[in-house]
Amino acid sequence: MIRYNAIFEWEGWGGTMRLGSGKCHLRLIDLQQDTSRNFRVFKPFIVIVTSLEGSTMSVRSCAGHIATRVCERFDIDPSRMLYVEYTPETRYGARGEHIIASRMESVEFEWREGKAIRPVWREIRPPMDEMIREWIGKCEQESAVPAANT
Repeated sequence: MIRYNAIFEWEGWGGTMRLGSGKCHLRLIDLQQDTSRNFRVFKPFIVIVTSLEGSTMSVRSCAGHIATRVCERFDIDPSRMLYVEYTPETRYGARGEHIIASRMESVEFEWREGKAIRPVWREIRPPMDEMIREWIGKCEQESAVPAANT
C-alpha cells in the first residue's frame, strides 16, 4: 500500500539560516498493508527518495537526516525499513539522444540514539529492483490521476 507519495521537506541543522534544509520526492510503501501477498517480509517499509530538480540539497548528501526524519514522522522502526535512493533516467542532447540510465541504491545506516549515521550505499539487484520499480510505477500512476472535484 502506498502510504505517502509527495514532496517531503526536512529541517536542517542551521537554525535561522536553515542550513541543510531541503525537500525531495518521498514514496513510502507499507508492505504490511499489501493483502495480495500471503507472506511476511522482514523489512515491510520501503522508503524511496528522489532528489528534486532545483533543490539546494541532494538526497545523497542528507541521507541520514532524511532517514531519521522519515522514521520519526511515520513512526517506523529503522530495522524494519529498506531505504532506497532512486535517480530516474535522464535524457540530454539536442534531441534527447543521450541517456543516463536510472539508478537505484539501498542505503544502510548505523543507528545511534534514534539518528541515522554512517550511510553505506549498495546496488539493488533482481528481483528486489523489479519489485521497487513496480511500486515506483504505481506511485507515478497515482500521481497522474487528477484529484476528484469536491
